[in-house]
Amino acid sequence: MPKEVSAAFGRITHALREFTVGQRTIAIIGVAVLVVGAIALGAWFTRSTYSPLFSGLSGSDASAIVDQLDADGVSYQLTDGGQTILVPDSEVNSARLKAAAAGLPSLDNGGYALLDAMGVTASEFQQNVTYKRAIEGELASTIESIKGVRTASVKLAIPEKSVFVSEKQNPTASVFIDTESGVTLSTDQVQAITHLTAASVDGLTPENVSVVSADGTVLSAVGTGTTGNTDQQASTYEDRVRSAVQTMLDRVVGVGNATVAVAASMSLNSGQRVEETFTTPEGDPALTEDTSTQTYSGDAAANQTGVLGADSIAVPTDTTGTTTGNGYTSESSTKTNAINKVTETTQIPAGQIERQTISVAVDKEAAAGMSAATLEGLVAAAAGIDEDRGDSVKVELVAFAKVDSGTAATALDEARASELQSSITQIITTAVPVVGVIIVLVIIMSGLRRSAKRREKQGETDLGEMTQVRDPLEAAQAQALDSAAAGSGVLPPAQPLVAGPSAFANFGPDLDEPGVERMRQELDSLAAASPERMAEHLRTLMDDRSRA
Repeated sequence: MPKEVSAAFGRITHALREFTVGQRTIAIIGVAVLVVGAIALGAWFTRSTYSPLFSGLSGSDASAIVDQLDADGVSYQLTDGGQTILVPDSEVNSARLKAAAAGLPSLDNGGYALLDAMGVTASEFQQNVTYKRAIEGELASTIESIKGVRTASVKLAIPEKSVFVSEKQNPTASVFIDTESGVTLSTDQVQAITHLTAASVDGLTPENVSVVSADGTVLSAVGTGTTGNTDQQASTYEDRVRSAVQTMLDRVVGVGNATVAVAASMSLNSGQRVEETFTTPEGDPALTEDTSTQTYSGDAAANQTGVLGADSIAVPTDTTGTTTGNGYTSESSTKTNAINKVTETTQIPAGQIERQTISVAVDKEAAAGMSAATLEGLVAAAAGIDEDRGDSVKVELVAFAKVDSGTAATALDEARASELQSSITQIITTAVPVVGVIIVLVIIMSGLRRSAKRREKQGETDLGEMTQVRDPLEAAQAQALDSAAAGSGVLPPAQPLVAGPSAFANFGPDLDEPGVERMRQELDSLAAASPERMAEHLRTLMDDRSRA
């Protein structure tokens, strides 16, 4: 190890030895905090991000996939009660390929895979039931792919076909939906489920699809053709109209200067209306035309009979002299004309608007220069008012209470203050560990600096004390070196001097003075406190003397 590195380690070790108990405790705590923080940061930066491998798994499939992941040494996590398996992002594709190669997850319990296991000896009843189960499984799998849907179950009721029209029945379907935690299906999603199910079965209409959620809420009822009940539909319609009118008024009179209330009534009845219209085409020839003429002429004399009545009554004769007798002529004509026939069948679903009323209150100050009639016209146009249906609009110019605006401003300020407080709390929570580590480091550096200053001050004190006795020590050292050189001619090796009464016994009478005695006692105490440092100073003096 290089001398510089050894010297640095030596200085650090010596500085640590100079620490007090409190300083050592703080230093240990600081080092522990740094190590824990480094480990936490390392774990945070090196942690793996997990993504779903499969979701909506059955118990058997989940167990088989977990066994395969354990065999491959891939880490995983289970969520949704074991129905979803999460693996690191880097392992998703390879894990899916290996699972697919092993036939996982299995599809033997649903979908068109049921048809693969059906033998040639299956009866017609078995074929129909298996086909229906296959359609149900495929529909359930498709619905589960909708965002927010955890599991789905579809049941189809397909009646047998009949040759009698009066006995014909329409198929129906029921869909059970279990959504993820905190997810509520929107109206558009429910309509998508009903139309998807209806389009998959011949003769099934969206009105005959029932959708029920896991909490028991009926999202779509059979026969109504609408999602939710009429109250929900009315509330949705009222919110839409209110939003349109409120947006328009906010642009006209300013935000907060108008309030809108909408009340709509909807029809609960549903039915079917059939209308037939007949019209005669103009300029078209008749489809068929039949004309017949019959003419008959008989003898009047041969066919004369008695006359009922008096003999004096005269019998009329033909003016031309020809007796008509019993002769006659008959002519008839029959025509079949073309005719237009139009038959219209209209389904009347429940939820039609029967009547709506809108009441609007506008701040009189904000609507300066605008009349109530003008505002009524704007509101009626924005809401689609139909007077023939009985809709009505009422607009009043009133003075708004200013307390509400002040309360709203106060609530807004409180919300901002709460948000600011939340941000500050989050910043403090994040900064406290960092500040704690910085404080520990500052304390450690302050302790090291104080220890270094203490050692420097103590060294200066020791050097001053040694300077006071430098001259007597140099004289004694020179005398010893001269006597040794005169006797043998070779300088003896430097020996560590031990301070004590005998250390200066042979240095001559000049060292027995009172001042020298005091310095001798100080040297004795210094040597007793730190013998190694005393010996180091003496070696330094001897080296300086030898170089001189």
